[in-house]
Amino acid sequence: MSQALPRLRMNLDFMPSPVPDRPGLLIRDPYHYSDATLLFPPELVPALELFNGSSTELDLRQFLVDLTGQLEVSEIEHHLVGTLDGAGFLETQTYLAMRDGRHRDFAEATVRPAAHAGTAYPESADDMRQMFDANLTGSEVTALDGLCAIAAPHASPEGGWESYRDAYASLPASYAERVFVILGTSHYGQPNRFGLTRKDFETPLGVTRTEKAMVDWLHSQAPEAVEMEDYCHATEHSIEFQVAFLQHRFGPSIRTLPILAGPFFSTSGDAPESEAGVARFLGALGEFHARHKKEIVWVLGVDMAHVGARYGDPFAAQAHQGELLSVSARDKERIEQLSCGDAPAFWDLVREGGNDDLKWCGAAPFYTFLRAAPEARGRMLRYQHWQIDPRSVVSFAAMAFAE
Repeated sequence: MSQALPRLRMNLDFMPSPVPDRPGLLIRDPYHYSDATLLFPPELVPALELFNGSSTELDLRQFLVDLTGQLEVSEIEHHLVGTLDGAGFLETQTYLAMRDGRHRDFAEATVRPAAHAGTAYPESADDMRQMFDANLTGSEVTALDGLCAIAAPHASPEGGWESYRDAYASLPASYAERVFVILGTSHYGQPNRFGLTRKDFETPLGVTRTEKAMVDWLHSQAPEAVEMEDYCHATEHSIEFQVAFLQHRFGPSIRTLPILAGPFFSTSGDAPESEAGVARFLGALGEFHARHKKEIVWVLGVDMAHVGARYGDPFAAQAHQGELLSVSARDKERIEQLSCGDAPAFWDLVREGGNDDLKWCGAAPFYTFLRAAPEARGRMLRYQHWQIDPRSVVSFAAMAFAE
């Protein structure tokens, strides 16, 4: 009897190949349980639909016979299944062993190493300083007194230098002694959960200190809404990039409180606080802000719209052209509500029409901040589009908030 094929993991990244002369579907593991990246040629992509837990080996053989016109396809079949399994892309013991090992290693570590050094920015301290120095000079923004928060992108620095530059230029030098509450998007975190960690963060410039007592207090206030030692911290760039920019601005001895915000989801379609755990955590953050506002500053690592082929839209997106003109206008409506501190109005725009068709991955951190610091009022320092590939665009902004 033919056996069922294992399921393909649905928590992988799937995207069209970015290389024109090598078309197909690119698959990679955003959790870094596996370091493999696979490129499936177009003719083999339909075979992936058979790895659904119910289709069988016989179904796969039939597909390959139809594709190749040959009766003997066992070698192709074994290579296909073996490649997916060896990469940790199937729900098998291979994947579970990879996952459990990565989770164990992260839990046992005392320092969160730089996951993106050598890719998003240099892994050498000297090269990193040189790159940051070259790209972060010349801002027309000056340090702003009375700041309680900034919002900067978490896009790759190559795509957002100007917004990073302006956001960090607004921070006064005197803020070096404050605790930076870094609130970032958890791209792969659980809905209605906040990821905390007690680990210090490392970049090529040095190791920061995480304020563990603050972490523990937040955890104690709403443990049901917290993923403690959240593995997402191991690979998430939205916190790491802000640490890197803060270290460059103020030196490696900064103190931080890193918080990841997973997406908000309410079964009733109401505001995020309709979920009891979320309400308690947001309330705790509000109390925390009121108690510590003279010694902290918020740093939001947030992008905005994600539009185009890479993100599932049926059109090719071009920065500041066509469909993106409407995206810019809608982005700026939301930014206006952020600037006014109007959390309900902001969330109404995010949820307009049901799911957020602009795919603002920064929506949850922005909303969290508005609820934690309800007196904060903002201004936009810069708004940008990044043509991340020939058919897709990400938008983001530099913002500064004061009370």
